[in-house]
Amino acid sequence: DDAPELRLKAAVLGQINALLDARGLTQTAAARLLGLSQPKVSALRNGRLHGFSLERLFALLLRLGCSVDIGLVPATMGRPAGYTLTTDSSRTEIAA
Repeated sequence: DDAPELRLKAAVLGQINALLDARGLTQTAAARLLGLSQPKVSALRNGRLHGFSLERLFALLLRLGCSVDIGLVPATMGRPAGYTLTTDSSRTEIAA
């Protein structure tokens, strides 16, 4: 039942990690920037999502200087219900 949300969280985490990679931050520096402990940053860097809600992941994107836009679009015959994550370089569709 949680699979679509977990896929969305993983996609958001991928963006967070890409932003951290682009900045070349150590885990300690990333922890200061994100307001997390170094072990929490380590968990994120290793793809462990336990204890991170979507809201919390979105807050981390904000701390990294991103804006997060949330919109609602009715599902249609051509577009099933699900999530879409759009970034500057990609679009990820996650079916519910």
